[in-house]
Amino acid sequence: MKVIRTTEELRGFCAEARHSGHSLGLVPTMGALHAGHMSLVNEARAANDVVVVSVFVNPTQFNNPEDLRTYPRTEEADLALLDAAGVDAAFAPSVAEMYPEPDTRIFDLGAVAEVMEGKMRPGHFNGVAQVVSRLFDMTRPTRAYFGEKDFQQIAVIRKMTELEGFDLEIVPVAIKREDDGLAMSSRNVRLTPEMRAAAPEIHKALTAAVDYARTHTPAETIAWTVARINAIDGLDTEYFQIVDGPTCLPIDNWQQTSAPVGCVTVYAGDVRLIDNIKFS
Repeated sequence: MKVIRTTEELRGFCAEARHSGHSLGLVPTMGALHAGHMSLVNEARAANDVVVVSVFVNPTQFNNPEDLRTYPRTEEADLALLDAAGVDAAFAPSVAEMYPEPDTRIFDLGAVAEVMEGKMRPGHFNGVAQVVSRLFDMTRPTRAYFGEKDFQQIAVIRKMTELEGFDLEIVPVAIKREDDGLAMSSRNVRLTPEMRAAAPEIHKALTAAVDYARTHTPAETIAWTVARINAIDGLDTEYFQIVDGPTCLPIDNWQQTSAPVGCVTVYAGDVRLIDNIKFS
């Protein structure tokens, strides 16, 4: 596996692959890789001739400096995992290499970026659009792979791809879960033993909410689910919304969409966890 540190080398590597007629799969990550990330890598490896994985903690998408400071960084272990998985190139730049000048671009992402995570983390999705657009421009991939745990992020990236005119396929990959149901996340390593024991209750509540929703309105389902999660010591729901999948806009009744999705953010102690579930 080639480890690439500069944007110039990345552009050259990917241009050569395309010139040779190879399909190219891109998996953007912020490192601290786990089995969820590797499921994206495996999907990319199965469908493309060449696979590139980025390992870069992007500062422009953090609206909380403390969250950026504490985000786990495990580059040596990450590169070993990617090498063993048959990745062709890992792109692991410095911040200065990725942003030689401040990125002042503001993306007109519309309503999809203004609800849920967009409301709670101002500027977050603009930062995501900045880094992902840079990666797309450098690699010009055939396909790019993103985990469905970050459900709203996928909708935002689709919007950015449309705005910027990139010609590629966005491939969503199903959430990878621990045996007890907790959605895999790089932040899970920060959970105390007590919070790690409580955190699977988030997915249990979402699963139960699907059954509850069969005879209740979205608003009733939201209230019931939040109450169930908040009844667990140490868990505190920041928001739970039931939205139209493609737009991520809240719904008032089940007839408004054929693809309702429940999206939740919960603090387990001081660790912010996200998850979602489909209601159809």
